[in-house]
Amino acid sequence: MARAFTDTRSAHQKIAAGLRRRITRGDLRPGVQLPSTAVLMEEYGVAGTTVQKALSMLKDEGLVVGQPGRGVFVQGGTQRAISPGVYLPPAPQGAPYRWVSEAEKESQHGSSRLLQVAVVTPPYEVAQTLGLDEGAQALLREQVLLLDEEPAELARCYHPLSLAEGTPLMEQRKIRGGTPTLLTEIGYPPREFVDEVSSEIPTEDEVVALELPKDMPIMLTFRTVYSDDQRPIEASLLAKAAHRYRMRYQVPIQHRD
Repeated sequence: MARAFTDTRSAHQKIAAGLRRRITRGDLRPGVQLPSTAVLMEEYGVAGTTVQKALSMLKDEGLVVGQPGRGVFVQGGTQRAISPGVYLPPAPQGAPYRWVSEAEKESQHGSSRLLQVAVVTPPYEVAQTLGLDEGAQALLREQVLLLDEEPAELARCYHPLSLAEGTPLMEQRKIRGGTPTLLTEIGYPPREFVDEVSSEIPTEDEVVALELPKDMPIMLTFRTVYSDDQRPIEASLLAKAAHRYRMRYQVPIQHRD
């Protein structure tokens, strides 16, 4: 027998959740006017202040915008789908990082902002994945990836020092073509990656870097990139705003006799 369970969120959070889902899944398209406060009050059986709190949440998230004298209109659209596999191959010679070139295909402007390049003691799971001894250090390259000047992803990428030392990976600058291109050039071409995706409460650094509204979770991808002989060459923590983006994976189905 199923046990009883009650949604203990406040009324305005529930209303915002319902409207948010209709916006991100395309049922309410950009430019569409939302029902009036009076209509929403009657639909949900709540006071006007509750409706306004719900709409305020959606405004903070950039999904709706108020137009004085007219009403509230959908501003954001469906979530942008990001296909991780297209960014892992090295870029053609002289070409920009695939984040930029793939954005252009969607009529978007892709860019990045390098935050730091530093030798650090990596998080436990990163050290384990890279096969580092306890207390060993790794190279961290941290950057924010943007689409149309909007923060899309906070990328914290760790590399073994044995691989990175003496290479441009250690330099405080962006890498032409991105790290997959450089890794290939120095003899460690990316061959395979494994993603583990979770939904998490963001840290303060993630809130600031991604310009997140209050109480918005993130998608956190823990990615391991392997080169030849299954050697781990990169372990990354990739944080995205959960209400703006979704992950798209296309995986061939293997048939077994």
